[in-house]
Amino acid sequence: MNEALRPERNVELGASNEPFQNLHEFIRKARSNLNQNAWDYIVGAAETETTMRRNRMALDEIAFRPRVLRDVRKVDGSVEQFGRKMRLPVVLAPVGALEIFDPDGAASVARAAGTFGASHMLSSVSEPGLEKTAEAAPDALRMYQLYVRGDDAFVADVVSRAEKANYAAFCLTVDTAHYSRRERDIAKRYVRESRLRATGGDYQKGLEWRTVKMVKDKFRIPLILKGIATAEDAQIAVDHGVEWIYVSNHGGRQLDHGRGAMHVLPEIVEAVKGRAKIMVDGGFCRGTDIVKAIAAGADLVGIGRLQCWALAAAGETGVRRMLELLEDEVLRCLGLLGATSFAEVNKSCLHPAMSTNAPSVFSAFPLFDHEPYRY
Repeated sequence: MNEALRPERNVELGASNEPFQNLHEFIRKARSNLNQNAWDYIVGAAETETTMRRNRMALDEIAFRPRVLRDVRKVDGSVEQFGRKMRLPVVLAPVGALEIFDPDGAASVARAAGTFGASHMLSSVSEPGLEKTAEAAPDALRMYQLYVRGDDAFVADVVSRAEKANYAAFCLTVDTAHYSRRERDIAKRYVRESRLRATGGDYQKGLEWRTVKMVKDKFRIPLILKGIATAEDAQIAVDHGVEWIYVSNHGGRQLDHGRGAMHVLPEIVEAVKGRAKIMVDGGFCRGTDIVKAIAAGADLVGIGRLQCWALAAAGETGVRRMLELLEDEVLRCLGLLGATSFAEVNKSCLHPAMSTNAPSVFSAFPLFDHEPYRY
């Protein structure tokens, strides 16, 4: 029997007192735990929320081409990145204000990632901050993401602190030159506390390639650019020596009417041609989503909203359990594709298809009766 799917590791046959047996159960619990403002922060996006829906549509418009009669008794979902073995090719994506979902905020997520064997990217607008999150999870594979709120000296200081705190990589978010219209908040006349405290926004608006060059010239830490959405910008990034291209549309929370992330990914893979590694996020919340992204050429997959639901549902324990369920889905998917590892999947495993359901933030979870919970 496949070691990864022996009964003692089979989530479906897990302990009857385990409160979470399916991923959608985190959503229902999170909804009961959160007030309307916190809930809208997770599920909402910019303006008409079209980009958010396209993220799911892009994933749903890909079908699998499984191979059969292959020995898949042993299936391994691990990968190696940043010189470390990871149990899954998953990064818990940078999310601001995680402390509204759990008192320990990013520290809980980083610990869960470390305990499970995934990675975590800390947002510069999530508590408890750069150093304290590192102290909370010193052995975890951690990356740091920055919103620029100062000049080159400000950026250089943060990079130096990230290096000193043993972050594996440093990330600049590049798709937030202007803050979008979050109409769920506007309709309620609600202004988030983090927005009231935010200063220095003109520095993010003025962010240019010269800052990328400065970081590459002065520091050795691997650099990630998050928010790349075209082959043209991916090409410029690799010409600057950027090690990681992070394909992202901010979960649909910035530019409305953008393309779905999985529609963008193939052109980035083609432009990069192996000269940099690739992360991708945007609507990824099932094991099959992760397999599709890796088969299409990504190296790591970011999990955003699902991370928040799990954290709001059960804190650090919830995030770790969410990763366990994702792993179970991934291993089953690989095995049913006739693959024993991610090294055996590529774009030949994928085929264009027609989506079978209307895309939404909940469309990956048909057993979740989402209508009463949407607003």
